[in-house]
Amino acid sequence: MAKPKTYGTSGGVKITDAVIERLADRAERGFDHARLRPRGRPPLGTAAAKVAQVRLPPELSEALAERAARDHTAPSEVIRRALREYLSSS
Repeated sequence: MAKPKTYGTSGGVKITDAVIERLADRAERGFDHARLRPRGRPPLGTAAAKVAQVRLPPELSEALAERAARDHTAPSEVIRRALREYLSSS
């Protein structure tokens, strides 16, 4: 018996012709939209967030990474908090 052809993995599951067929059959039957997860990132406020790029010197970038790790949060959240505090103190 021939070994099933695999096309890589997704979430640790080998993608084979049988898996593809099963997923296609399920998609053709339709999905309950109420059970689907929303796509994209959650909004940060009332409107779409804007991206602002900033260049950081290595020592500031390292300090940012250390603070984010210590606070168990993302570097972008540390930057947002610091910017809010700075702007509110002006």
